[in-house]
This record gives sequence, structure tokens and C-alpha cells, in this order.
Amino acid sequence: MKGISQVLCAVVLLLSALPAAADSAKDMLAAGRIDEAITALNGRLSSAPTDAESSNLLCRAYYAIEDWDRAESACKRAVGLDPNNSRFHLWMGRVYGEKADRANFLSAAGLAGKVRDEFQRAVQLDPKDVDARLDLTEFYFSAPGIVGGGEDKAREQAKAIETLNPARVHWVYARIAEKNKDAKAAELEYHQYIDLSKGDADAWLNLALFLRHQKRLEEMEQAIVKTSKAPTPKLEVRYEAAQLLFRTGRNYPFAIELLNQYLANGPVEEAPAFRAHYLLGMLLEKQGDKSGAAEQYRASLALFRNFGLAKQALNRVAH
Repeated sequence: MKGISQVLCAVVLLLSALPAAADSAKDMLAAGRIDEAITALNGRLSSAPTDAESSNLLCRAYYAIEDWDRAESACKRAVGLDPNNSRFHLWMGRVYGEKADRANFLSAAGLAGKVRDEFQRAVQLDPKDVDARLDLTEFYFSAPGIVGGGEDKAREQAKAIETLNPARVHWVYARIAEKNKDAKAAELEYHQYIDLSKGDADAWLNLALFLRHQKRLEEMEQAIVKTSKAPTPKLEVRYEAAQLLFRTGRNYPFAIELLNQYLANGPVEEAPAFRAHYLLGMLLEKQGDKSGAAEQYRASLALFRNFGLAKQALNRVAH
């Protein structure tokens, strides 16, 4: 009986370890350890090919490194295994969207239809998913009517978003106003978003992005300062704010501070750590700190060894 008991205990331990493997890969992905996540997920799928969650995580790992073909394959597998999972359709739509942005005109038109269908399916499966509705809304106000876009459809989605998130709906109205080249109305909507969200960091960041497009860089920087002092439910906002400062050549020391805060308190999947380390390296290089930059490029490559930009940058500062 003792032998049977030991066997049963071993079986229980083995079964309990299976979901933990997926959780571990999810943690790796969230931490930006892309190489480890991909290795773990491929290993998991070789032994459990019908694991839809692992397929979706693999899709997201490939998405993070912009390997769109492998991301598409993994997302298709996840959707095929669990066709009633809203999030799986959402990620499938995002992958198709990225591929459409890089395709020629004819291919882009076909992919745009797939983007629309996947986002619509995601919303149908989970009408309360604000992310899915926002992605579908962005498709509607960005895409031409020939592939199913349209401002009227975007506004219809906005009505549903307003009941779910009364603050975030003003981002939709702001983007529609920008699309219509009504900068004054757009700015009012961004301020409405800030007010209703009680100064949410993401709301300030979106105002900063708008101000950049308006070439009002002093005001953009002031909005980023507000971003850094606001409640931050989304850790990736610090990374995005630092990226905006870098791209506009503004206040590199502050951008470095934001990235250090992000890496100390995160990171999260939405802003992969390998990219944060690379950006921090670029900022340090701009400041003349080549050894510090090299350290960050090495940290980036330790997470994703085939990151071409980090390889080039490390070669540049190491010689």
C-alpha cells in the first residue's frame, strides 16, 4: 500500500505542476524574459499541443519581438483550440493589424477584413471587455469604409464604452476629432478624459502625445511631468513617456529617471523589459555614458539575444 501511496503522490505532484509551467511562462513574458518564455512555451506545447493558453502566450511572446508570422501561427492555434475565448480573438486581431500595417495595398485590404472580424468576435464574446471595444473602435475610425470602417460605427461603439468606462470614452472622441482635423475639439476631449479619470497617468500621456503632434513640445513635456506624478494603474506609461521624450529630444535625464522607475517597479508585458533596457541604453549613450549604455544593451540581449538593434548599439559603444 505504501508503494501505491507514493505513486499517487507522484501523480498528484505531476498534475499540479502542469498549470504551474504555463504560469511560469506567463511570468517570464510579463518580466520581458522573451527567450526563456518562448523556450518554456514551446516545450510545454510539445508535450501538451492542445494547451490553448500556452499557444496564446506564445503568440504574445512572438508579438513582443515583432515576429508576426510565428505570432499568427500561434494565435491561430489558440483560437482553433478555444474559439469562444474573447481574448484569443483580440490578440489574433492585433497580430493581423500589425501585418496589415506592413503589407502591400492588396494584402492589407484582405488582412483588414480579418482584423475587423476578430475584434468583432472578441466584443461579441465579451461585451464588457473595454480593451476589445477600444481596439474595434480604433479600427472603425481608422479604416476606410471599403473594409468596414466608418465614424458612425466608431461612435456606436463609443456609446457602449461610455457605460463601461465613462472617462476612457473621451479618448475615442478625441481620436475621432483628430481624424477630422479638429484640434480644438480633440484637446477638449483629452482634458475631459483627464478630469473624469481624476488625473490618470494614461490620460495625461495621451494628451502629451496629442501635444507632440501639434508641435507644442514645452506643453508636451509639462504633461509628461503630470504623467509621472499621477496615479499609474498602467506601469507601461512610464516607459511610453520616456520613449516620447527620447523621440522628441527632450529632457533625457527625466526620461532616464522614468525608465529606472519602470524597471524597478515592473516591468510588464505591454512594455517588454528588453525594449526598456535598450531605450535606457540609448538615453545613456546620448548623455555620453558609453559604459552605462553598454550595460543596458547587454541587459537587453540577455532577455532577447536576437534583438538586432541592441546588438548594433552594443557594437557601436563597445569599440
